[in-house]
Amino acid sequence: MATAGQVATSRQLALALFDDANAEGLSVDASRSDIGFARKNVLIRIVDLGVAARRLVDAAYFIVAQEEKLHDLYDVELDYFKWLMRYSSRNNAHLEQVITEAQKALIQATTAPDANGEKPYGSVQLIGRVSYQGGRFQFRVPSELTGIIRGPGKSHWLSLRITSLFTLSYARVMYDHLLPYADDGVTDWLTLEELRGWQGEMGANAQVFKYFKRDWLEPAVKQINEVSDLSLSYETRNEPGSRKIGRLRFRIQRKDMAERLLHTHEEAQAIYRTLKQEFGLSSAQFNEIAANRAEYSDDRIQQAIERTRFSLRLGKVTKSPAGFFMKALKEGWVVSEAERQMIDVQQTLALAEQRASEAKEKAHNIVAVQAATQETTARERMREEARLGRGLFDQAEQKQKEDWFRSYLSSPAGKLTLKRLKIDPATVDEATALADPDLAGDFARFVFNKAKTKGCVAITEP
Repeated sequence: MATAGQVATSRQLALALFDDANAEGLSVDASRSDIGFARKNVLIRIVDLGVAARRLVDAAYFIVAQEEKLHDLYDVELDYFKWLMRYSSRNNAHLEQVITEAQKALIQATTAPDANGEKPYGSVQLIGRVSYQGGRFQFRVPSELTGIIRGPGKSHWLSLRITSLFTLSYARVMYDHLLPYADDGVTDWLTLEELRGWQGEMGANAQVFKYFKRDWLEPAVKQINEVSDLSLSYETRNEPGSRKIGRLRFRIQRKDMAERLLHTHEEAQAIYRTLKQEFGLSSAQFNEIAANRAEYSDDRIQQAIERTRFSLRLGKVTKSPAGFFMKALKEGWVVSEAERQMIDVQQTLALAEQRASEAKEKAHNIVAVQAATQETTARERMREEARLGRGLFDQAEQKQKEDWFRSYLSSPAGKLTLKRLKIDPATVDEATALADPDLAGDFARFVFNKAKTKGCVAITEP
Protein backbone atom coordinates (compact mmCIF):
# COMPACT_ATOMS: atom_id res chain seq x y z
CA MET A 1 0.00 0.00 0.00
CA ALA A 2 1.33 3.44 -0.89
CA THR A 3 1.92 6.17 1.66
CA ALA A 4 -0.08 9.39 1.69
CA GLY A 5 2.78 11.30 0.12
CA GLN A 6 3.07 8.77 -2.68
CA VAL A 7 -0.67 8.83 -3.36
CA ALA A 8 -0.50 12.61 -3.55
CA THR A 9 2.30 12.38 -6.06
CA SER A 10 0.25 9.90 -8.09
CA ARG A 11 -2.67 12.34 -8.14
CA GLN A 12 -0.31 15.09 -9.25
CA LEU A 13 0.94 12.93 -12.12
CA ALA A 14 -2.65 12.25 -13.21
CA LEU A 15 -3.32 15.99 -13.13
CA ALA A 16 -0.25 16.71 -15.20
CA LEU A 17 -1.13 14.03 -17.76
CA PHE A 18 -4.80 14.70 -18.19
CA ASP A 19 -5.28 18.31 -17.06
CA ASP A 20 -7.93 17.29 -14.55
CA ALA A 21 -8.12 20.54 -12.60
CA ASN A 22 -11.00 19.38 -10.40
CA ALA A 23 -9.46 16.23 -8.94
CA GLU A 24 -8.92 16.57 -5.20
CA GLY A 25 -9.41 20.33 -5.52
CA LEU A 26 -5.89 20.93 -6.88
CA SER A 27 -5.02 23.21 -9.77
CA VAL A 28 -2.65 22.17 -12.48
CA ASP A 29 -0.09 24.75 -11.34
CA ALA A 30 -0.28 23.51 -7.77
CA SER A 31 0.20 19.93 -8.85
CA ARG A 32 3.15 20.75 -11.05
CA SER A 33 4.91 22.71 -8.31
CA ASP A 34 5.13 19.56 -6.20
CA ILE A 35 6.22 17.14 -8.91
CA GLY A 36 9.82 16.06 -9.29
CA PHE A 37 11.10 13.27 -11.51
CA ALA A 38 8.35 10.72 -12.21
CA ARG A 39 10.41 7.74 -11.04
CA LYS A 40 10.03 8.71 -7.40
CA ASN A 41 6.44 7.37 -7.26
CA VAL A 42 5.75 3.68 -6.81
CA LEU A 43 2.33 4.13 -8.46
CA ILE A 44 3.89 5.33 -11.71
CA ARG A 45 4.28 2.09 -13.60
CA ILE A 46 6.86 1.79 -16.36
CA VAL A 47 6.27 -1.73 -17.60
CA ASP A 48 7.81 -4.11 -20.14
CA LEU A 49 11.07 -2.17 -20.47
CA GLY A 50 14.55 -3.73 -20.45
CA VAL A 51 17.66 -2.27 -18.82
CA ALA A 52 19.11 -0.78 -22.02
CA ALA A 53 15.81 0.88 -22.93
CA ARG A 54 15.54 2.31 -19.43
CA ARG A 55 19.00 3.85 -19.82
CA LEU A 56 17.89 5.38 -23.10
CA VAL A 57 14.88 6.99 -21.42
CA ASP A 58 17.04 8.19 -18.51
CA ALA A 59 19.47 9.87 -20.91
CA ALA A 60 16.66 11.50 -22.90
CA TYR A 61 14.96 12.86 -19.77
CA PHE A 62 18.27 14.14 -18.45
CA ILE A 63 18.81 16.16 -21.64
CA VAL A 64 15.27 17.57 -21.39
CA ALA A 65 15.89 18.59 -17.77
CA GLN A 66 19.24 20.25 -18.56
CA GLU A 67 18.12 22.37 -21.50
CA GLU A 68 17.45 26.05 -20.79
CA LYS A 69 14.09 25.91 -22.57
CA LEU A 70 11.63 23.38 -23.94
CA HIS A 71 12.09 22.04 -27.45
CA ASP A 72 9.70 20.23 -29.73
CA LEU A 73 12.65 18.21 -31.05
CA TYR A 74 15.85 17.60 -29.09
CA ASP A 75 19.03 17.31 -31.16
CA VAL A 76 22.36 16.17 -29.65
CA GLU A 77 25.51 14.38 -30.76
CA LEU A 78 25.01 10.64 -31.15
CA ASP A 79 28.26 9.98 -29.28
CA TYR A 80 27.08 12.16 -26.41
CA PHE A 81 23.75 10.36 -26.15
CA LYS A 82 25.44 6.95 -26.18
CA TRP A 83 27.81 8.23 -23.53
CA LEU A 84 25.00 9.28 -21.24
CA MET A 85 23.15 5.97 -21.59
CA ARG A 86 26.38 3.99 -21.26
CA TYR A 87 25.67 2.17 -24.51
CA SER A 88 28.61 -0.15 -25.19
CA SER A 89 27.49 -1.96 -28.33
CA ARG A 90 28.60 -0.87 -31.81
CA ASN A 91 25.69 -2.76 -33.31
CA ASN A 92 23.23 -0.18 -34.66
CA ALA A 93 20.64 -2.88 -35.25
CA HIS A 94 20.62 -3.54 -31.51
CA LEU A 95 20.34 0.20 -30.78
CA GLU A 96 17.29 0.34 -33.04
CA GLN A 97 15.72 -2.53 -31.09
CA VAL A 98 16.34 -0.63 -27.86
CA ILE A 99 14.73 2.50 -29.35
CA THR A 100 11.69 0.54 -30.51
CA GLU A 101 11.33 -1.07 -27.08
CA ALA A 102 11.45 2.35 -25.38
CA GLN A 103 8.86 3.75 -27.78
CA LYS A 104 6.45 0.92 -27.03
CA ALA A 105 6.66 1.34 -23.25
CA LEU A 106 4.16 3.46 -21.32
CA ILE A 107 3.95 5.38 -18.09
CA GLN A 108 0.68 4.41 -16.44
CA ALA A 109 -0.92 6.43 -13.67
CA THR A 110 -3.99 5.99 -11.51
CA THR A 111 -5.51 7.76 -8.52
CA ALA A 112 -7.91 6.72 -5.80
CA PRO A 113 -11.53 6.02 -6.93
CA ASP A 114 -13.78 9.08 -7.15
CA ALA A 115 -17.14 9.51 -5.46
CA ASN A 116 -18.84 7.34 -8.09
CA GLY A 117 -16.36 4.51 -7.53
CA GLU A 118 -14.65 5.10 -10.84
CA LYS A 119 -10.86 4.85 -10.75
CA PRO A 120 -9.24 7.34 -13.14
CA TYR A 121 -6.53 5.89 -15.34
CA GLY A 122 -4.19 7.23 -17.98
CA SER A 123 -1.04 6.36 -19.86
CA VAL A 124 1.45 8.11 -22.12
CA GLN A 125 4.49 7.06 -24.17
CA LEU A 126 7.83 7.48 -22.46
CA ILE A 127 9.43 8.85 -25.61
CA GLY A 128 8.11 9.80 -29.03
CA ARG A 129 9.91 10.08 -32.35
CA VAL A 130 13.57 8.98 -32.34
CA SER A 131 16.05 9.17 -35.20
CA TYR A 132 19.79 9.33 -35.75
CA GLN A 133 21.78 10.27 -38.81
CA GLY A 134 25.11 11.90 -39.60
CA GLY A 135 26.37 11.66 -36.04
CA ARG A 136 23.28 13.40 -34.57
CA PHE A 137 20.57 11.91 -32.33
CA GLN A 138 17.09 13.42 -32.33
CA PHE A 139 14.09 12.64 -30.17
CA ARG A 140 10.79 13.98 -28.91
CA VAL A 141 9.29 13.63 -25.45
CA PRO A 142 5.50 13.92 -25.02
CA SER A 143 4.52 17.38 -23.83
CA GLU A 144 2.57 15.82 -20.94
CA LEU A 145 5.88 14.63 -19.49
CA THR A 146 8.19 17.59 -20.09
CA GLY A 147 6.56 19.65 -17.33
CA ILE A 148 7.04 16.77 -14.91
CA ILE A 149 10.67 16.22 -15.93
CA ARG A 150 11.54 19.91 -15.60
CA GLY A 151 9.21 20.75 -12.73
CA PRO A 152 10.47 21.84 -9.30
CA GLY A 153 10.45 19.64 -6.25
CA LYS A 154 12.54 16.83 -4.86
CA SER A 155 13.81 14.58 -7.61
CA HIS A 156 15.29 11.08 -7.55
CA TRP A 157 17.88 11.53 -10.27
CA LEU A 158 19.34 8.14 -11.06
CA SER A 159 23.06 7.60 -11.15
CA LEU A 160 24.17 6.40 -14.57
CA ARG A 161 27.00 4.61 -12.88
CA ILE A 162 24.49 2.55 -10.92
CA THR A 163 22.01 1.95 -13.73
CA SER A 164 24.73 0.94 -16.16
CA LEU A 165 25.69 -1.89 -13.81
CA PHE A 166 22.24 -3.48 -13.74
CA THR A 167 21.97 -6.53 -15.96
CA LEU A 168 18.69 -7.87 -14.58
CA SER A 169 15.56 -6.09 -15.71
CA TYR A 170 13.67 -6.84 -12.51
CA ALA A 171 16.58 -5.58 -10.39
CA ARG A 172 16.39 -2.25 -12.19
CA VAL A 173 12.59 -2.15 -11.85
CA MET A 174 12.79 -2.92 -8.13
CA TYR A 175 15.50 -0.29 -7.64
CA ASP A 176 13.31 2.35 -9.30
CA HIS A 177 10.33 1.50 -7.11
CA LEU A 178 12.22 1.22 -3.80
CA LEU A 179 14.38 4.33 -4.19
CA PRO A 180 11.62 6.69 -2.93
CA TYR A 181 11.54 4.68 0.33
CA ALA A 182 15.28 5.01 0.97
CA ASP A 183 14.98 7.94 3.38
CA ASP A 184 12.17 6.23 5.32
CA GLY A 185 14.18 3.02 5.65
CA VAL A 186 11.19 0.69 5.23
CA THR A 187 8.33 0.11 2.80
CA ASP A 188 4.72 -0.68 3.48
CA TRP A 189 3.58 -4.28 3.20
CA LEU A 190 3.46 -4.88 -0.55
CA THR A 191 1.32 -7.57 -2.13
CA LEU A 192 2.92 -10.15 -4.38
CA GLU A 193 0.55 -9.05 -7.12
CA GLU A 194 1.93 -5.54 -6.88
CA LEU A 195 5.54 -6.77 -6.92
CA ARG A 196 4.89 -8.89 -9.99
CA GLY A 197 3.13 -5.96 -11.67
CA TRP A 198 6.27 -3.83 -11.52
CA GLN A 199 7.81 -5.89 -14.30
CA GLY A 200 4.81 -6.43 -16.53
CA GLU A 201 4.62 -9.89 -18.10
CA MET A 202 6.58 -12.40 -16.00
CA GLY A 203 5.28 -15.83 -17.02
CA ALA A 204 3.23 -18.46 -15.24
CA ASN A 205 6.04 -19.63 -12.91
CA ALA A 206 6.14 -16.20 -11.24
CA GLN A 207 2.67 -16.84 -9.84
CA VAL A 208 4.18 -19.47 -7.51
CA PHE A 209 6.09 -17.74 -4.71
CA LYS A 210 8.99 -20.17 -4.51
CA TYR A 211 9.70 -19.72 -8.23
CA PHE A 212 9.09 -15.96 -8.04
CA LYS A 213 11.57 -15.83 -5.18
CA ARG A 214 14.14 -18.06 -6.91
CA ASP A 215 13.98 -16.57 -10.41
CA TRP A 216 13.08 -12.93 -9.76
CA LEU A 217 13.11 -11.66 -6.19
CA GLU A 218 16.37 -13.07 -4.82
CA PRO A 219 18.51 -12.35 -7.92
CA ALA A 220 17.17 -8.77 -7.99
CA VAL A 221 17.85 -8.14 -4.30
CA LYS A 222 21.32 -9.62 -4.66
CA GLN A 223 22.18 -7.40 -7.63
CA ILE A 224 20.82 -4.25 -5.98
CA ASN A 225 22.97 -4.98 -2.92
CA GLU A 226 26.02 -5.58 -5.11
CA VAL A 227 25.91 -2.69 -7.55
CA SER A 228 23.70 0.09 -6.16
CA ASP A 229 23.81 2.64 -3.36
CA LEU A 230 21.08 0.74 -1.47
CA SER A 231 21.29 -2.25 0.87
CA LEU A 232 18.09 -4.32 0.92
CA SER A 233 16.59 -7.00 3.10
CA TYR A 234 13.00 -8.17 3.23
CA GLU A 235 10.53 -10.07 5.38
CA THR A 236 7.40 -11.99 4.41
CA ARG A 237 3.93 -12.21 5.86
CA ASN A 238 1.36 -14.97 5.38
CA GLU A 239 -2.17 -14.35 4.27
CA PRO A 240 -4.54 -14.26 7.28
CA GLY A 241 -5.55 -17.80 8.30
CA SER A 242 -3.17 -19.34 5.76
CA ARG A 243 0.43 -20.52 5.47
CA LYS A 244 0.60 -18.97 2.02
CA ILE A 245 2.94 -15.98 1.73
CA GLY A 246 1.00 -12.98 0.45
CA ARG A 247 3.01 -9.84 1.29
CA LEU A 248 6.59 -8.55 1.56
CA ARG A 249 8.13 -5.59 3.29
CA PHE A 250 11.58 -4.23 2.40
CA ARG A 251 14.06 -2.63 4.75
CA ILE A 252 16.42 -0.20 3.03
CA GLN A 253 19.67 1.45 4.02
CA ARG A 254 21.82 3.83 2.02
CA LYS A 255 25.40 2.68 1.82
CA ASP A 256 28.02 4.86 3.50
CA MET A 257 29.30 7.75 1.32
CA ALA A 258 27.08 6.65 -1.56
CA GLU A 259 26.01 10.19 -2.41
CA ARG A 260 29.61 11.32 -2.68
CA LEU A 261 31.09 8.34 -4.48
CA LEU A 262 28.48 7.46 -7.05
CA HIS A 263 28.50 9.43 -10.29
CA THR A 264 25.43 11.25 -11.59
CA HIS A 265 24.26 12.41 -14.99
CA GLU A 266 25.93 15.76 -14.44
CA GLU A 267 29.30 14.11 -13.82
CA ALA A 268 28.91 11.93 -16.91
CA GLN A 269 28.20 15.08 -18.88
CA ALA A 270 31.30 16.79 -17.44
CA ILE A 271 33.51 13.83 -18.36
CA TYR A 272 32.12 13.76 -21.88
CA ARG A 273 32.72 17.49 -22.39
CA THR A 274 36.27 17.20 -21.13
CA LEU A 275 37.09 14.37 -23.52
CA LYS A 276 35.24 15.90 -26.46
CA GLN A 277 36.01 19.60 -26.15
CA GLU A 278 39.25 19.70 -24.17
CA PHE A 279 41.06 16.66 -25.59
CA GLY A 280 39.18 16.25 -28.88
CA LEU A 281 38.44 12.51 -28.79
CA SER A 282 37.03 11.03 -31.99
CA SER A 283 33.91 8.91 -32.37
CA ALA A 284 36.09 5.83 -32.79
CA GLN A 285 37.86 6.57 -29.51
CA PHE A 286 34.55 7.11 -27.69
CA ASN A 287 33.28 3.81 -29.07
CA GLU A 288 36.44 2.07 -27.89
CA ILE A 289 35.91 3.42 -24.36
CA ALA A 290 32.22 2.52 -24.40
CA ALA A 291 32.99 -1.04 -25.50
CA ASN A 292 35.36 -1.48 -22.53
CA ARG A 293 33.47 0.29 -19.74
CA ALA A 294 33.89 -2.67 -17.42
CA GLU A 295 37.65 -1.99 -17.48
CA TYR A 296 37.56 1.76 -18.07
CA SER A 297 35.66 2.86 -14.97
CA ASP A 298 34.91 6.50 -14.18
CA ASP A 299 37.75 6.54 -11.65
CA ARG A 300 40.20 5.26 -14.24
CA ILE A 301 38.98 7.81 -16.80
CA GLN A 302 39.42 10.59 -14.25
CA GLN A 303 42.97 9.40 -13.51
CA ALA A 304 43.80 9.47 -17.22
CA ILE A 305 42.29 12.96 -17.52
CA GLU A 306 44.43 14.15 -14.61
CA ARG A 307 47.55 12.52 -16.12
CA THR A 308 46.90 14.17 -19.48
CA ARG A 309 46.34 17.62 -17.98
CA PHE A 310 49.42 17.23 -15.79
CA SER A 311 51.60 16.29 -18.76
CA LEU A 312 50.15 19.13 -20.85
CA ARG A 313 51.22 21.64 -18.18
CA LEU A 314 54.72 20.15 -18.20
CA GLY A 315 54.90 20.41 -21.99
CA LYS A 316 55.25 16.64 -22.43
CA VAL A 317 52.29 16.29 -24.82
CA THR A 318 53.70 17.34 -28.19
CA LYS A 319 51.28 15.76 -30.65
CA SER A 320 47.71 14.68 -29.87
CA PRO A 321 46.11 15.20 -26.42
CA ALA A 322 43.45 12.65 -27.44
CA GLY A 323 46.08 10.06 -28.33
CA PHE A 324 47.99 10.74 -25.10
CA PHE A 325 44.77 10.35 -23.09
CA MET A 326 43.91 7.03 -24.73
CA LYS A 327 47.39 5.69 -24.00
CA ALA A 328 47.14 6.90 -20.39
CA LEU A 329 43.73 5.22 -20.09
CA LYS A 330 44.83 1.91 -21.57
CA GLU A 331 48.05 1.69 -19.57
CA GLY A 332 46.60 3.04 -16.34
CA TRP A 333 48.92 6.04 -16.04
CA VAL A 334 48.44 8.17 -12.92
CA VAL A 335 50.06 11.25 -11.43
CA SER A 336 52.45 9.93 -8.79
CA GLU A 337 52.83 11.44 -5.34
CA ALA A 338 56.47 12.32 -6.11
CA GLU A 339 55.38 14.28 -9.18
CA ARG A 340 52.81 16.16 -7.14
CA GLN A 341 55.51 17.04 -4.59
CA MET A 342 57.83 18.13 -7.38
CA ILE A 343 55.18 20.48 -8.74
CA ASP A 344 54.47 21.80 -5.25
CA VAL A 345 58.17 22.59 -4.74
CA GLN A 346 58.42 24.22 -8.17
CA GLN A 347 55.33 26.28 -7.47
CA THR A 348 56.70 27.33 -4.07
CA LEU A 349 60.00 28.40 -5.64
CA ALA A 350 58.24 30.17 -8.48
CA LEU A 351 55.99 31.96 -5.98
CA ALA A 352 59.01 33.04 -3.91
CA GLU A 353 60.73 34.29 -7.06
CA GLN A 354 57.59 36.11 -8.12
CA ARG A 355 57.28 37.76 -4.72
CA ALA A 356 60.94 38.82 -4.79
CA SER A 357 60.47 40.22 -8.29
CA GLU A 358 57.33 42.04 -7.21
CA ALA A 359 59.13 43.47 -4.15
CA LYS A 360 62.03 44.64 -6.34
CA GLU A 361 59.65 46.19 -8.84
CA LYS A 362 57.74 47.86 -6.01
CA ALA A 363 60.96 49.33 -4.58
CA HIS A 364 61.96 50.53 -8.04
CA ASN A 365 58.56 52.14 -8.50
CA ILE A 366 58.85 53.87 -5.13
CA VAL A 367 62.26 55.29 -6.09
CA ALA A 368 60.89 56.38 -9.47
CA VAL A 369 57.91 58.09 -7.82
CA GLN A 370 60.19 59.84 -5.34
CA ALA A 371 62.49 61.01 -8.14
CA ALA A 372 59.55 62.24 -10.17
CA THR A 373 58.19 64.07 -7.13
CA GLN A 374 61.56 65.69 -6.47
CA GLU A 375 61.88 66.69 -10.11
CA THR A 376 58.40 68.19 -10.10
CA THR A 377 59.19 70.09 -6.92
CA ALA A 378 62.45 71.38 -8.41
CA ARG A 379 60.73 72.52 -11.58
CA GLU A 380 58.07 74.34 -9.58
CA ARG A 381 60.79 76.02 -7.50
CA MET A 382 62.66 77.10 -10.64
CA ARG A 383 59.48 78.53 -12.15
CA GLU A 384 58.77 80.46 -8.95
CA GLU A 385 62.36 81.76 -8.78
CA ALA A 386 62.13 82.86 -12.42
CA ARG A 387 58.85 84.67 -11.73
CA LEU A 388 60.22 86.48 -8.69
CA GLY A 389 63.51 87.29 -10.45
CA ARG A 390 61.70 88.80 -13.44
CA GLY A 391 59.62 90.92 -11.10
CA LEU A 392 62.76 92.21 -9.39
CA PHE A 393 64.39 92.94 -12.74
CA ASP A 394 61.38 94.88 -14.04
CA GLN A 395 61.21 97.01 -10.87
CA ALA A 396 64.96 97.76 -10.69
CA GLU A 397 66.67 100.94 -11.91
CA GLN A 398 68.43 100.85 -15.26
CA LYS A 399 71.91 100.83 -13.70
CA GLN A 400 71.01 97.82 -11.59
CA LYS A 401 69.59 96.05 -14.63
CA GLU A 402 72.82 96.63 -16.56
CA ASP A 403 74.95 95.38 -13.65
CA TRP A 404 72.90 92.19 -13.37
CA PHE A 405 73.06 91.61 -17.12
CA ARG A 406 76.86 92.08 -17.30
CA SER A 407 77.34 89.78 -14.30
CA TYR A 408 75.15 87.11 -15.88
CA LEU A 409 77.07 87.14 -19.17
CA SER A 410 80.36 86.70 -17.36
CA SER A 411 79.09 84.06 -14.87
CA PRO A 412 79.79 80.33 -15.39
CA ALA A 413 76.01 79.63 -15.40
CA GLY A 414 75.38 82.30 -18.01
CA LYS A 415 78.21 81.16 -20.25
CA LEU A 416 77.00 77.55 -20.03
CA THR A 417 73.43 78.52 -20.92
CA LEU A 418 74.54 80.63 -23.89
CA LYS A 419 76.73 77.78 -25.11
CA ARG A 420 73.87 75.29 -24.73
CA LEU A 421 71.53 77.60 -26.62
CA LYS A 422 74.25 78.26 -29.22
CA ILE A 423 74.05 82.05 -28.74
CA ASP A 424 77.10 84.30 -29.31
CA PRO A 425 77.64 86.45 -26.13
CA ALA A 426 78.78 89.38 -28.28
CA THR A 427 75.35 89.57 -29.97
CA VAL A 428 73.26 89.41 -26.79
CA ASP A 429 71.64 92.50 -25.34
CA GLU A 430 68.91 92.98 -22.79
CA ALA A 431 66.09 92.84 -25.35
CA THR A 432 67.24 89.62 -27.02
CA ALA A 433 67.90 87.96 -23.65
CA LEU A 434 64.39 88.66 -22.43
CA ALA A 435 62.83 87.58 -25.74
CA ASP A 436 64.24 84.02 -25.59
CA PRO A 437 62.12 81.92 -23.13
CA ASP A 438 64.97 79.63 -22.02
CA LEU A 439 67.53 82.44 -21.73
CA ALA A 440 65.03 84.75 -20.03
CA GLY A 441 64.14 82.11 -17.46
CA ASP A 442 67.76 81.34 -16.63
CA PHE A 443 68.61 85.06 -16.40
CA ALA A 444 65.58 85.70 -14.13
CA ARG A 445 66.67 82.93 -11.75
CA PHE A 446 70.18 84.48 -11.75
CA VAL A 447 68.67 87.83 -10.73
CA PHE A 448 66.59 86.11 -8.02
CA ASN A 449 69.66 84.39 -6.49
CA LYS A 450 71.69 87.62 -6.62
CA ALA A 451 68.90 89.50 -4.84
CA LYS A 452 68.47 86.67 -2.33
CA THR A 453 72.19 86.70 -1.52
CA LYS A 454 72.11 90.45 -0.85
CA GLY A 455 68.89 90.19 1.14
CA CYS A 456 67.03 92.51 -1.18
CA VAL A 457 63.88 90.41 -1.16
CA ALA A 458 62.10 88.17 1.33
CA ILE A 459 62.01 84.61 0.01
CA THR A 460 59.65 81.87 1.19
CA GLU A 461 60.89 78.38 0.34
CA PRO A 462 58.26 76.07 -1.15
